[in-house]
Amino acid sequence: MQAARTPHHPVEPIFLSRWSPRSYDASAMPEQDLMTILEAGRWAPSAYNVQPWRFLYAQRQDAHWSTFISLLDPFNQQWAAEASALVFLVSDTVMPGDETRPDAVSHYNSFDSGAAWAQIALQATALGYAAHAMAGLAFDRASEVLELPDRFKVEIGIAIGRQTDASRLPEDLQTREAPSDRMPLEQISFSGPFPSRFNPIAAE
Repeated sequence: MQAARTPHHPVEPIFLSRWSPRSYDASAMPEQDLMTILEAGRWAPSAYNVQPWRFLYAQRQDAHWSTFISLLDPFNQQWAAEASALVFLVSDTVMPGDETRPDAVSHYNSFDSGAAWAQIALQATALGYAAHAMAGLAFDRASEVLELPDRFKVEIGIAIGRQTDASRLPEDLQTREAPSDRMPLEQISFSGPFPSRFNPIAAE
């Protein structure tokens, strides 16, 4: 049973119901559902509205599935192979120029892509799916296999599917199949400058 999450201040329920399980039922996902989930990511905010994110996806019934799964590390392969879709979120590391500025190295592509991931995760939750972002993957090989242009980088992999009972997972993962809590707001939100009592260097 999913553990209850309790906010310290009122928030929309979807922020609490969204979490990152690993137990998926290996069912096929209608393509329209996946497109709706990616459409939510499309509408994320971005600096200068350059929209640096790109979504490369495979569904378990298509020809790319085994190749996409092989780009994950062995730990993630053991459970993500039961998902319905796998998305690689990649970003453009160049801030495109215009009539007022030249092309430049982007300092916002990863931040903006994180916003797209959050909207993907929330839309998946709204449709009754679960999404789990993964940094455990073969980044260099993924860039090659996914045929990324030099200016693009792999940010994360995202497994999406219908959650099922944890008993489908390897035994060592079953006990971890529960929503995590969050630090109290007073430990991460401050009025004014960063407080010295929360400075990890000063505390050493």
